[in-house]
Amino acid sequence: MIYTDDSDTSSLKGGNISSSHAPNIDSRRLKPINQTLVAVMVSTNPGQDKKLEGKVMSTVRSFRRTDHLRELAILLALYGSATPTTANANPFLAKAGETPTTVQVATCAVSGGFIHLYTAMDNGLFDKYGIKIDHRFISGSAMNLAALSADEVSFLYCAADGTIPGLASGVDGKLVASPLIGLPYVLLAHKEIKRLEDLKGKSIGVSKAGDLDDRLIKTLLKKFNLSTADVTIRPIGGSQPERYNAMMGGIVQAAPVTPPLDARGRKDGLNVIYNLKDLNLPFIYSSVHTNPKTLKERPQLVQRFVAAIAESVHFAEKNPDKAKASLIKVLKINDSEILQSAYDAYAVSLVNRSMLVPPNALAEAVDVARDNGTNVRKKSAELFDNSFAEQLTKSGFLKELWGTELR
Repeated sequence: MIYTDDSDTSSLKGGNISSSHAPNIDSRRLKPINQTLVAVMVSTNPGQDKKLEGKVMSTVRSFRRTDHLRELAILLALYGSATPTTANANPFLAKAGETPTTVQVATCAVSGGFIHLYTAMDNGLFDKYGIKIDHRFISGSAMNLAALSADEVSFLYCAADGTIPGLASGVDGKLVASPLIGLPYVLLAHKEIKRLEDLKGKSIGVSKAGDLDDRLIKTLLKKFNLSTADVTIRPIGGSQPERYNAMMGGIVQAAPVTPPLDARGRKDGLNVIYNLKDLNLPFIYSSVHTNPKTLKERPQLVQRFVAAIAESVHFAEKNPDKAKASLIKVLKINDSEILQSAYDAYAVSLVNRSMLVPPNALAEAVDVARDNGTNVRKKSAELFDNSFAEQLTKSGFLKELWGTELR
């Protein structure tokens, strides 16, 4: 950066110093400092080097002589006026004119727990990050992990505790963000069933053998000294609403569900006979998974996807009506009480604003999987990569998004 003698003197827009009020200073003494200053400003304002250099030069040209303290004061004022207060707060946005990247994303269930993915898709949040979503529903964690490891999908949005056993057994995939942490399941049963002991001789509907709900029910029965000889666990496939309908039709007498089906069940005369969070299991709920190929070849895409979900966590909390509209669209319900149940659980109670995968909970979940018969071949540290979620904090993105509300 070199000074010229034909620059016009002008005021510093946005600052408190103008040429008419500036003290005199020798511009030659400031030249090396100015070069460094402009370089720093350009690093936070790509493509703005000419504009910023002109800003500094025009003011320096009006100066003649002064002491060093005044020089320092002026340079600080220049830096403050030229550097935006929110520089790089969201460095993950797509650049102007950038061609969107189509990304295959799978969900493993139809669940209110995926409110942030649904809300992001419905409100154009992925568009800001240059991502076009090709969404597909694949039932069950095993089939989803197979699709992820084969790179048929680049991302999987699923309850991590449903996928951890598969990941620990050697399936190629990693957790890169966990927007929800905690266990939201309850056991819903026919109105004549009021306690767990009443389930003897009855059947509980689950998705598939080995899936999350199946493992939760087996853990519950064991805790209360019940076995499959006392209570039948019946895999009936489908989504939670389908299993709910099977219960209402008398095919099974109980089923583990998550909000908002707990609220709907109460309205339909069913009983919540156990809150599965009382099992005190380490539980990581809705999480973003990806595969080694995507991590290696498209790390920027992973970062942008994680940032979009992080923004959706904020958006859903600040725009409850829009978030509920996404739930209405997916869950096919429009009862205000039922919707509120889902919203309170997934947009408020279980939210993890940092997006970090909790290492201790993951390690405990791997231990539980091992105790339940999983052939664990990987260490828990090999199952996640928090670098993308960590970058949300390091970049100032989360601070800018949440301000003092970040926790």
